[in-house]
Amino acid sequence: MRTLPKFLKMPLMTLALGMSACSAEQLTQTDQKTGVNLASYKTYNFMDETARNDSAFQHSGSGIFDLKRAVAHELESRGFRRAAQPDLWVNIGIVTQQKDQTRETDFRTDGAPQYIGQRNYHWQAQEVVTGQYQEGTATIELVDAARKEQVWQGTTTRVLSRNTSKSARQIDEGVAEVFRKFPVPTR
Repeated sequence: MRTLPKFLKMPLMTLALGMSACSAEQLTQTDQKTGVNLASYKTYNFMDETARNDSAFQHSGSGIFDLKRAVAHELESRGFRRAAQPDLWVNIGIVTQQKDQTRETDFRTDGAPQYIGQRNYHWQAQEVVTGQYQEGTATIELVDAARKEQVWQGTTTRVLSRNTSKSARQIDEGVAEVFRKFPVPTR
């Protein structure tokens, strides 16, 4: 068995770790109540907008209206119709938070301590903030209107652009990813 030269092992390990870190930017999960046939439902509507206080989101840049539009698109592409007295209530939520992008210092690239007299110094790696980004988590819950119980839930977490049109596309992509795991196919 042939092994890699030692000088190639570290860059390949760094590349592999970097690629795995990039995949953490997006996380999508779904959960369905056992024994529920989601194809048996025909209509949907969003839970009370007053209770959710949609007006508070009007100019917040949170993307709640983009999320609502994307969810409606996905449900309607699967044959669901919006109705005043629906089979399914849709509860949506979006949480955004500012996060720091960091890197670890390295004495080889960040300047090794200079030797002055006796070797009486200590160098320690540190996390250094290199930038900030916004991460958004969208939650979509489907609630059986008659029984008032949740029958399906999907969540997606993504890094969001500061540009509102790009952010809207990212929300569309995240919701589409959630609904790829939805048991009712598109028509």
